Amino acid sequence: MSNQNINTSQQKSTQIEGEIDLLALFGSLWDAKVLIVSITFLFACLGVSYAMLSTPIYRADAMVQVEKKSSSLPGISEIGEMLGGESASGTEIELIKSRKVLGGAVDKLHLDISVEPNYLPVFGKAIARKFKGTEGELAPPLFGLNSYSWGGERISVSEFTPPRSEFGKAHTLVSDGEKGFSLYNPNNELILYGKVGEQASSKGYNLFVSKLIAHSGATFNIARKSRLSAIIKLQRDLDASERGKDSGIIALSLEDDTPSHAENVLNVIAQNYLRQNVERQSAEASKSLEFLREQLPGIKKDLENAERKFNEYQVKVGSVNITSEANALLEQVVGLETKIAELQLKQAELDRKYTNDHPTYLAWREQMTELSKRKEELNERTKNLPETQQELLGLKRDLEVGTQIYTQMLNSIQELDILRAGTVGNVRIVDEAAVNVEEPVKPKKALIAVIATLLGGFLSVALVLVRAALNRGVTNPDDIEAIGLPVYTSVPLSDEQRKLDGVGRRRASIRKKQKNQHPHDLLAQKNPTDIAIESLRNLRTSLHFAMLEADNNIMMISGPSPNVGKSFISGNLAAVVAQAGQKVLLIDMDLRKGYLHKMFGEEPEGGVSDVLAKRVSVADAIRPTRVGELSFMSRGTIPPNPSELLMSKGLTELLEEVKDQFDLVIVDTPPIMAVTDAAIVGRQCGVTMLVARFGLNPVKELEVTKQRFEQNGIPVKGVVLNAIERRASGYGYGYGYGYGYYHYEYKSDGSK
Repeated sequence: MSNQNINTSQQKSTQIEGEIDLLALFGSLWDAKVLIVSITFLFACLGVSYAMLSTPIYRADAMVQVEKKSSSLPGISEIGEMLGGESASGTEIELIKSRKVLGGAVDKLHLDISVEPNYLPVFGKAIARKFKGTEGELAPPLFGLNSYSWGGERISVSEFTPPRSEFGKAHTLVSDGEKGFSLYNPNNELILYGKVGEQASSKGYNLFVSKLIAHSGATFNIARKSRLSAIIKLQRDLDASERGKDSGIIALSLEDDTPSHAENVLNVIAQNYLRQNVERQSAEASKSLEFLREQLPGIKKDLENAERKFNEYQVKVGSVNITSEANALLEQVVGLETKIAELQLKQAELDRKYTNDHPTYLAWREQMTELSKRKEELNERTKNLPETQQELLGLKRDLEVGTQIYTQMLNSIQELDILRAGTVGNVRIVDEAAVNVEEPVKPKKALIAVIATLLGGFLSVALVLVRAALNRGVTNPDDIEAIGLPVYTSVPLSDEQRKLDGVGRRRASIRKKQKNQHPHDLLAQKNPTDIAIESLRNLRTSLHFAMLEADNNIMMISGPSPNVGKSFISGNLAAVVAQAGQKVLLIDMDLRKGYLHKMFGEEPEGGVSDVLAKRVSVADAIRPTRVGELSFMSRGTIPPNPSELLMSKGLTELLEEVKDQFDLVIVDTPPIMAVTDAAIVGRQCGVTMLVARFGLNPVKELEVTKQRFEQNGIPVKGVVLNAIERRASGYGYGYGYGYGYYHYEYKSDGSK
């Protein structure tokens, strides 16, 4: 049973620790709420600014329909559907984004030439967009900056051909305000001067500006990239997708900051695709037509030769009539020769489409063989005619066969021409490109603002958590006592002292100038009812009993590192003890950077270093203050060798002389981790107290500090935990046990 109780106790302890960690986590966030809100607000402002200043992007949309082709064989389409064949629209989308289709748009619209006005950085483009002038009207330049565009500028470049080595590089075009311009290369060297509407050429450059509206001195950035680069960019920008599965409806879209440009480009792409589809559908008729037109001149020449020979023979032999038998034979021969000629013309097409083993080609060969046999039979019958009739029949046959072939070829050409012209294709443009200029697709202002705000909140929370994880500064007195150092008191961070230090209300520049300056007031004198002074009164009570056990009445106050508040504790503790009626001497032993003299409005000269150097007597170095029985000795003139000076006999003589004159001597020394001065002074002090700052000094640092003093034979009596802040994340909130009186103060009239 006892083991079970122990396990249960451990589980409860673990749960409590987990809850405390969770509360500490939220407490850290609550403590840094001002930082979190500030960073979040900053990001929100940046997000809104970005959304307002960003160039709006518009989308042009178009729609084309691809009609399905019927299969040449019955059942093929059904088999394809069962096998899950690839959608025809996928093929058409790739054709739309092909270099052949997009290259036509690049060539027609000169998309390989980029030219745009030069705007004032960050805000210039947004200012120019606000200008709503009439066509040709220009916004007046602001701040006298004529080189920037402020609204209304227009430029159109039809040709820009730099040397090949200058492709892709930005050039500068400068307007002279009177239809003239100058072109500068990337090295800002003048290349040429030209006029709008005139071809300009120089040094391997060719430039034709068809339109230019701009102030004198306005600059434009112009560059030429390769045709392939322009096509690739257009392929990336163009979006093509099928609406619905196997619907054959393809939606095209293109985004650009100029609505008219996006609309024009998309329309040209759709027209190029439609024309390419029609050309693909009429390709067979075009090739047949091309073949017939190539053969037509030869047929016509043969016909003319046949007609000439026939006429010459008739003139030679006179008028000769063809007998009825020869006429019948002639008709048969002409018909047969015409069919053979048609088959011969068809052979070129068959050779292009089929192999010699194809059934269609074999059928053509059989027809040709049969007609050739019949031709041989008719030739044999012709030989039985008289010689005159044979020759006349041959000439008449050649003439009529040539005439029929020529006439038939002309008819075929007309039919193919009509067929080609009437080819529609299986693609049609359903919707031409259109842009909604009232609603740009980018930027999504509300979304950007929300994302920026969320990002700011996330980063600020992450910053606070990371800072809390990395900050190992002690925040709980129990952690200090765990290493054997009792905590005599915990001094809250005084708002009044922060005001005296000028923290929180002065600008950063002023604080930087006053980096080494401190107020000429003691908090114990300025506001004796402050909660920090009340904590020092508790320390005064505890030290009363500690000093009874000490070897002498000298107390040294030191710390592990700078900026822990040693001088604040030393000065105000001396004032609190003096206000209780004791005779106190406060000595500033920080011969390097001591500034206790500023708390009393004194000068540092004539202090400790001067006494040790025998330039001033001890009596002359002790100065009275306005606080009761409190006397003060400043650091003196900064010596070149502070440590060596403190190791002299003069320090012992100084302390021996003053300890008998005062009830308590408080010595403020430099931090032990920085210099060894505290170890030298501490040997002659009855009590040594450390000051640690809340959230600044890690426990490990305090442990090393303790070891450093003990190595020099100086026992550390205890620690004062200074500048405790109100925190929701741990000990600092309400100052833990015994510190719930944070807001309990004495009024000036004695009430509570």
